[in-house]
Amino acid sequence: MATLKDIRMRLKSVKNIQKITQSMKMVSAAKYARAERDLKKARPFGEGAKSFYESAEVKGDDSKPGTMIIAITSDRGLCGAVHSSVSKRIRSMLGEAADNSDMKVICIGDKSRAMLQRYFAKNIMSVFSDYGKKPPTFEDATTVADYVINCGFQFERGIILYNRFKSVVSYNTTEMPVFSAEAIANAEKISIYDSLDADVIKCYQEYSLASMIFYAMKENACSEQSSRMTAMDGASKNAGEMIDKLTMTFNRTRQAVITKELIEIISGAAAL
Repeated sequence: MATLKDIRMRLKSVKNIQKITQSMKMVSAAKYARAERDLKKARPFGEGAKSFYESAEVKGDDSKPGTMIIAITSDRGLCGAVHSSVSKRIRSMLGEAADNSDMKVICIGDKSRAMLQRYFAKNIMSVFSDYGKKPPTFEDATTVADYVINCGFQFERGIILYNRFKSVVSYNTTEMPVFSAEAIANAEKISIYDSLDADVIKCYQEYSLASMIFYAMKENACSEQSSRMTAMDGASKNAGEMIDKLTMTFNRTRQAVITKELIEIISGAAAL
């Protein structure tokens, strides 16, 4: 049976944990409010690029090898299944492929790298760390887009995997297609646009890729902050329930110790 000292130390530890989770909840709530405002401004970047590809009916040739997966996560945890849902989707895609040697992954954030490195280390092409501490910027997206274009890996199918924000307690792990300049040039309805040449298509492909990565980063950042806020709220409630149980256990144990001491005193007095 635990002593009063053990219960007191455990109770103090849980109270300290509750203070930390409550503080993290307040910080996440403030960051979530900012992330939601930034997301409204960033959505036209991604929606515009996707609308262009849909209108031009840009499609990649699935029969050709080469798949590039851009995993949008961050370096920070304690946010539910935001990061693991992206990593599970990638593990499923790599595991189902008969030959995944031509499938490469770019990890934005250290969490996706940590979850994929054990079984699919050979498929990880690059890792962008130090992401998630500050709100994502267009410069961050441009850095990733430049690497994708200049890395030398020829991909026919590209995927940006991220969490699309729906509400404070809901998000969807979503795939957004990425196309090469060759796929854009060979699109069926690309001819309806005037003054298009190889340089224009290449410039637009670079800008649209950065825009879609920026949009995916903002969506994922908002999902991450909302999920962390929800997770910390649940952790604070669980800590409160544990404090109530430990307090009751402490009072009962103290009562039992006092009763035992009184019985010993009375028994000793009666023996005299």
